[in-house]
Formats: sequence, structure tokens, C-alpha cells
Amino acid sequence: MFYTSTRDNSIKLTASEAVLKGLSDDGGLFVPSEIPSLDISLDKLGDMTYQETAYEVMKGFLSDYTEEELKNCINNAYDSKFDTEEIAPLVEAEGEYYLELFHGKTIAFKDMALSILPHLLITAAKKNNSDKEIVILTATSGDTGKAALAGFAGVEGTRIIVFYPKHGVSKVQELQMVTQKESNTKVIGVLGNFDDCQSKVKELFADEELKALMNEKGFQFSSANSINIGRLVPQVAYYVYAYGKLVKEGRIKAGDKVNFCVPTGNFGNILAAYFAKNMGLPVNKLICASNDNKVLFDFFKTGEYDKNRDFILTKSPSMDILISSNLERLIYLSTGRDDEKNKSLMADLKEKGKYCISDDMKAFMTDFVGAYASEEECAAKIKSLYEDTGYVIDTHTAVAAAAYDKYSKECNDDTVAVIASTASPFKFLKSVMTAIDSKNEKCDDFELIDVLSKTANVDVPQAIEDIRSASIVHDTVCEISEMKKLVMATMGL
Repeated sequence: MFYTSTRDNSIKLTASEAVLKGLSDDGGLFVPSEIPSLDISLDKLGDMTYQETAYEVMKGFLSDYTEEELKNCINNAYDSKFDTEEIAPLVEAEGEYYLELFHGKTIAFKDMALSILPHLLITAAKKNNSDKEIVILTATSGDTGKAALAGFAGVEGTRIIVFYPKHGVSKVQELQMVTQKESNTKVIGVLGNFDDCQSKVKELFADEELKALMNEKGFQFSSANSINIGRLVPQVAYYVYAYGKLVKEGRIKAGDKVNFCVPTGNFGNILAAYFAKNMGLPVNKLICASNDNKVLFDFFKTGEYDKNRDFILTKSPSMDILISSNLERLIYLSTGRDDEKNKSLMADLKEKGKYCISDDMKAFMTDFVGAYASEEECAAKIKSLYEDTGYVIDTHTAVAAAAYDKYSKECNDDTVAVIASTASPFKFLKSVMTAIDSKNEKCDDFELIDVLSKTANVDVPQAIEDIRSASIVHDTVCEISEMKKLVMATMGL
């Protein structure tokens, strides 16, 4: 298995080289030369632990990691830092299955990949005889930041710099980041939106002058965003695990198809489900659920990707994205791996803010269905699901749940559905509790912690307990134009 860039087919890297590099020098994303097949029968998946499933999924993608190396990374990642033994539980509510991906250290789905990425990176550095200090440079729409900070905090040979939109995350999300104590961490609020942060970070990765200076001083950039293939590959595992659980519990028979509905912003999470399907998992449709920033919904409907629209701040801030970076991997595959065609489309996006795909490319994407739910529909879904079942979901999961209701009704699709539940409702306390009862709108987030615990009949997660009294460590705020200067200052360059 080797990895090539979506913008240059002449590039061929091993998996560990691609993980270590993060983003290609040409601005492209690394894609595997092929999608490996699952070499275990579907009826045996249900008898496997999460760790065993992860190994079976990841070994084909990360083929230059030895069995011992990869198993060591997996066992170090998926351990007692998760508050459930099964790592990713499935919960049935109103006939659908919610795949709870928020039982890690920072109570969001990013933990599923960012718990293992530091181990993959450090192993990759040793394999490739890299003596440089790894600098993780990442942009976050809210959850990646804290999960990356938690993964890399205190890890020898690494530093991490996180940029987040100062006014574009929830109070809990911000506090989780700015209270990070370890000396190898730096968190910076940006006076802009997530797309601004992400675009600038990509610019810094491509900055030859900065790279030369970093190299001279013994530093090397890498990424914790889902643009890093080491972030994407671990996410494939939980879709395969969910399927095995459904088989084991008798919800489906081995070979039956399922639908996956995923709340989608940067497109990495749903792309992982697509990779799972291409490994041989029986999947009917991948429902790409959008909030009011419905650039992906419009794309799958029309074949035109157009970011020239108002950026809307919603109650599901991790999805407030107009440039879905991981979509480039699907675009590249849909061209028949034509790097020049993909490069041309990405140039159109940068210069004109939009591009159109061909009919053949659109036909390639028939596994995907765009769906959409408004703020009002999401709030109504949180309320009705709680009132009918007692189950409480967060605002991002509500986007998927409400969008799936509309999809299944419109398409008359009764396929067994798995909804990716991407964050704990405790991360979005006020929005969740206000949806359940409007009187909660007058309360402060922290006043609602114990109210939500009682309402949902679940314990307050440790991640929330930790920030109740934590001190602010990171208070830097900057303009977009100042991001490079701050990176250099942080590195002492």
C-alpha cells in the first residue's frame, strides 16, 4: 500500500510517511493506492472487541506498520480513557441506532481517531528515522482542538498549536481548549470563522520559507485535522464495529445492508463510512446530513460546489463549515484518480469559490445522499426524542436524526439505519436544554450541568467536571493575518 497526493500522482509514500507528513507539499491530500478488503467474514465481526476490529480495519491501510507496532498503538489508544468498555456503544431509539462516539476523554467523536494519532505519529517518526520535533498545527471548528490537545499534551518530541474561531464554538468547547495546562500546547482564538482558520493553516503548510526555517531549527509540521490520513483511517473502524454489533444483537443478518447517517462539516467522518463500504461492508446509502450551512446538501443535489454564500453560526458549530476539505478525496476518486482534473477543480474553488463536477463524477457518488435539517427541526427533534424515549442527543446528532427522518420519509427507505452520534449533549448544554424546555435559555451553561445529568439520567462526564473550576491558561486572540507570526513566535523562530 502506498499513498499519493490528490494533486500529483507521481508522489508515492508509505503509510507512515503520509501520516508523518500530514498534508502534501502541493496542498493535496494523501489517498491510498487502493481500498483494502476486509479479510474477515461479516458474521465473525460481532465476536470481536473494538480493539480487534480496529486492527482488522487498519492493518490494510497502514501496511508498513508491523503487527506489533499497530497493535501497540491501538491498545494504548482504546483503553481506560474511554468511559465504556465497548468504546462505541449502539443505542436504539425510535427504531434507529445511535452509534455513540463520545465516550472518550473529550466527549466528542474526534477522540476515536485522536487517541491513536499521537501513537501512529511517534511510531512513524521512529520508522522513518526522523530526529525533528513534530509540530502539530491544526484548525478546529470546536472538537478536533481539544481532542488533539488531549492526545498530544505532554507527548515527548511534539508540540501542538491549535487555532479556533473565537466566536464560533460553544462555551464548553472553548473552556476545554483554553484550560489545557501542558507546556507543549498553545491555543489561539482567531477573529474569523473556521474556514478562515483552516485555509490559513493550509497556507502555512505550503509556505516554503517557513518550512525551510523550521527544518533548520529542527522542527517538522504535521496535522491532527482529518486531512491527515492517520486521522481518517481509525474512523473507518467504528462503522465496521457498529455493523458487527448489529449482527451480534440479531438486528440484522450478516450480509444485510445498512444506512449510515452522518452529521457532516469537513466530510472526514462520512468519507470514513465510504471507505468502510469499499472495504466490503454492506452499506446501502450514506446520508450526508447538513445544518443551515448546507453547501454539501446543495452539492449532492446539483453537482455544483459553491461556497459563495453567507456563513451562518448555528447551534451545531462544529458543522459550520463552507470548505469541506475531505471532499477533495472523493472528488479525486470520482475523476478516476485524475490529479490534473482534481487540481483544476480545486483551483476553481480557490479562485472562484465554486466548481462543477461532470455527470460521470456525479454518477460515481450515488452512494451518497444529501439531507438537511434547519435549526428549528433540530431543536424539535431533540425535544421529541427526549419526550418519547428519555434519550437526549446533542445538536450535531440532532442534525443527522432530523435529516434522516426527512430522508426516510421522502425516499420510503426502511433500511436499518445507524446515526453517528458525534458529541455528548454536555458539550452543548444550553442549546440542548433550551430545546427540551425554553425556560432553560435564561440559565448559564454551568447551571445546566446537573439539570442535564438529571434529565438524561446519566452521570456528568469527567471532561465537564474538569472544567468547572479550571483556570484559563491560553488567552491569545489574533487576526487571521497574524497567525503565521504567532506560529513563529510560539516556536521561537
